[in-house]
Amino acid sequence: MAQYTLWVGNKNYSSWSLRGWLMCRLAGIDFEEVLVRLDEADRWARFRKFSPAGRVPTLKDGDAGGTPVVIWDTMAIGEYLAERFPERKLWPADPVARARARSVCAEMHSGFAPLRNQLPMNMHRTKPPPKWDADAQRDIDRVQELWRDCRQRFGAGGPYLFGPLTLADCFYAPVVSRFTTYRVPMDGVCSAYCEAMWEW
Repeated sequence: MAQYTLWVGNKNYSSWSLRGWLMCRLAGIDFEEVLVRLDEADRWARFRKFSPAGRVPTLKDGDAGGTPVVIWDTMAIGEYLAERFPERKLWPADPVARARARSVCAEMHSGFAPLRNQLPMNMHRTKPPPKWDADAQRDIDRVQELWRDCRQRFGAGGPYLFGPLTLADCFYAPVVSRFTTYRVPMDGVCSAYCEAMWEW
């Protein structure tokens, strides 16, 4: 039985679940993945059996010093894994880059509501791109501004936001999928980043 258990929704549609799953993969841990349905009326009661907040993703470490530890938020999951596995370098080593990585993750975690609402994640999407409003376009522009800044200032060591893969890339992976499936216009820097992420 795996030490870690991760409860997630369908990763094709649930951006939060995809982030948590990618973090666990990046950390290199052996974990049991438990897929739960997001579209049933009794969701709250079902999710409360494994998550105090009734949400996914939720990670359980079944052997953290003898007492199971339950973490139910993507930011918290990322920080927990980074502390448990410092050798995996889930955050950039440089303090300035690390502060920027945490900032861009926090901005993704708490912002971009128009982008989320008007371009919902669907990894299987093949329809022509819809029209989105000025608020969503402002979010799209801001995301690309973040990507360009990270790549220019910190990305010399690889094709990802901070060079090597970090938690920041896990946070923006669902946006990469949105920009790809909705055919969002991008410049060369952002297109190259999306291609590298899509391949990963």
